[in-house]
Amino acid sequence: MSNSLVLVINSGSSSLKFAVIDSNTGDALVSGLGECFGLPEAVISWKYNGEKTEEAITAADNHHQHAINRIVALIETLGFSSDLVAVGHRIVHGGEKFTSTVRIDEHVLAEIERLSDLAPLHNPAGAKGIQAAMTAFPALPQFAVFDTAFHQTMPSKAFTGAIAKELYSEFGIRRYGFHGTSHYYVSREAAKVIDKPIEKSSFISVHLGNGASVCAIKDGKSVDTSMGFTPLAGLMMGTRCGDLDPGIIEFLMKKGWSQDKVFETLNKKSGFLGVSGLTSDARGILEAMENGHEGAKLAFQVFTYRVAKYIASYMVALEEIDGIIFTGGIGENSLPIRREILSYLKIFGYKEDAQANESARFGDQGVITQEGSPIAMVIPTNEEFVIAQQSVELL
Repeated sequence: MSNSLVLVINSGSSSLKFAVIDSNTGDALVSGLGECFGLPEAVISWKYNGEKTEEAITAADNHHQHAINRIVALIETLGFSSDLVAVGHRIVHGGEKFTSTVRIDEHVLAEIERLSDLAPLHNPAGAKGIQAAMTAFPALPQFAVFDTAFHQTMPSKAFTGAIAKELYSEFGIRRYGFHGTSHYYVSREAAKVIDKPIEKSSFISVHLGNGASVCAIKDGKSVDTSMGFTPLAGLMMGTRCGDLDPGIIEFLMKKGWSQDKVFETLNKKSGFLGVSGLTSDARGILEAMENGHEGAKLAFQVFTYRVAKYIASYMVALEEIDGIIFTGGIGENSLPIRREILSYLKIFGYKEDAQANESARFGDQGVITQEGSPIAMVIPTNEEFVIAQQSVELL
């Protein structure tokens, strides 16, 4: 084994995902999850050679540090220590400050914390993960890869809100976009599928999971994306509402709703969960729909219709289109959702290849439209590989 392994860490407020990635192949040698941080039932689990192991986290506080200490011990036990060359961190928000991956020092860490106003649920957790990893791996270089960085190539006409100028100049309110690492990865893989340089390729990337976004990619660069100042904007998602008339917020607050209740509802009780009244999981929606559940059927219809509308609108941002890319947990695995979205796009000439669409699931990629039709394809995302690659490139 060559010295090419990168520990990739994705820290949440109450969880931490990790993987040891071979930066040459993208393979995850071991991957795991710490969850329920701050609660008595906090645990850490990992998969290695197809086997899953789970342990309770018994530390009374600082579960992030405890989880990373356990990861250090695991890496040493599995014999990966000598081949580990860097630690890469997924950071949700880089604002306008960070337009690419950076090596972390005290200044960068302070800036990530300063940007917490833009991502209060994510950046403080990312900073915690960085601090814990720097303590655990003092000799290893640490890198931050930002979800927003890929979208910093958007032109001002795409990122500027139609609001008072001072809201941008004073508070930085604009479209930032997220899922950038995923959109970056799948667009490069899609360019390989059509055998065309990424610098001359244009795609509409559709990342569908519990969080969902669409990105228009021209000559390999993001020129528009559906998520906005926060990840609440754009498509309907698992529990998020997506695009919404802002007057609804004022209306609800005049009805006596608190600010916390409004945003709790829009972030955690809307989307698939809110419309169906049943579940936030797309698999549960499809199963309930087959059993005649009207709420689930409506959720399916609203979701697929809105995704198709966004795809159609992003044709405007491109001079030509080489393909639509479906990725993310839903985009990669949900045949009925892909089929319904393509049916809405028939006016543009898209015709599903039913057999190919059925085959492109569970990690398989491929074109899912008929010969002679504009191309739509499934590309499984691998954000951890991007984080590992970009970290090694900066070494």
